[in-house]
Amino acid sequence: MRYRVLGGTGMQVSAYCLGTMMFGAVGNPDHEESVRVIHAALDAGINFVDTADMYSAGESEVITGKALKGRRDDVVLATKGHFQMGEGRNRSGNSRRWLTTAVEDSLRRLGTDWIDLYQVHRVDPDTDIEETLGVLGDLVRAGKIRAFGCSTFPAEEIAHAHHVAERRGLQRFRTEQPPYSILARGIEANVLPACRRYGMGALTWSPLASGFLTGKFRQGQPVDLTAGRARLAPERFDPSLPVTAAKLAAVEELVVLAEEIGCTLPELAVAFPAAHPDVTSVILGPRTMEQLENSLKGASLLLEDVVLDRIDEIVPPGTNVYHPDGAWQLPALRDPAARRRPVTDRAAA
Repeated sequence: MRYRVLGGTGMQVSAYCLGTMMFGAVGNPDHEESVRVIHAALDAGINFVDTADMYSAGESEVITGKALKGRRDDVVLATKGHFQMGEGRNRSGNSRRWLTTAVEDSLRRLGTDWIDLYQVHRVDPDTDIEETLGVLGDLVRAGKIRAFGCSTFPAEEIAHAHHVAERRGLQRFRTEQPPYSILARGIEANVLPACRRYGMGALTWSPLASGFLTGKFRQGQPVDLTAGRARLAPERFDPSLPVTAAKLAAVEELVVLAEEIGCTLPELAVAFPAAHPDVTSVILGPRTMEQLENSLKGASLLLEDVVLDRIDEIVPPGTNVYHPDGAWQLPALRDPAARRRPVTDRAAA
């Protein structure tokens, strides 16, 4: 396993990080089996574990805490907060009120006294970034967290956060956690250059592109939209949709490439993000021991330039075959009112 420094923090983390989203009710509800998978990852040299409060409504953090008993000092532990937790107002977002509570809740579920990396899970347009950076800095000074970062922030929001931190004398984001795979390379054009400019570590997620780079979805083969990932988001897997057809077409070319170099498609997919010089660690999200073992095979694969050139031909650098983040969208794109003048103003013009 290779190790890299995390965003100038001095913490050394494995080039592959164990993501725990699939441990709990949403994925694997068997706590003992999930703990065994986490232990196997640690035994393989992974020293970086990433979770979030909203994964299975906190259950993932509980499982992670169980697995790290007796091994906590050897692990760089990351978690996230932002999404709604439970019923009621003010139980989500990036405000001082909520993040103070969210961190305490995560510490309790994880059974630890500190979090090495705490990340705000998405942009919160209702909270001034100065408010967010202020409370995160206070949590560092209180010893609750060691460093903090952001997740799935657009490049302009990253730049704005660093500008505010410098202007106000606040601590700054040390990491960004964006989606990145062969089928979703958009961050190469903006987010990764921003990470380099501001000295941030990049922890990338979804190297298997929501399952499309596992090889289970192929052209001409029927897709059961009532089971697995397809049941949760059928619009992402419907082969009649142009975007799905584009993904499947790219997969066919990538399968051929993988066969030519003597590996499987998932191994090729897992190896790809780690080849980028601005990527610190690639998050693997296994549900079972078999999935972890298959992912670790890809983690040991080093891609030659000729292979990366072929991938560039199939999916050009800086482009997305599909929009990789289905959980959040910029308000300016989600709300038509944000990009349309009132009818009276249009008429006057």
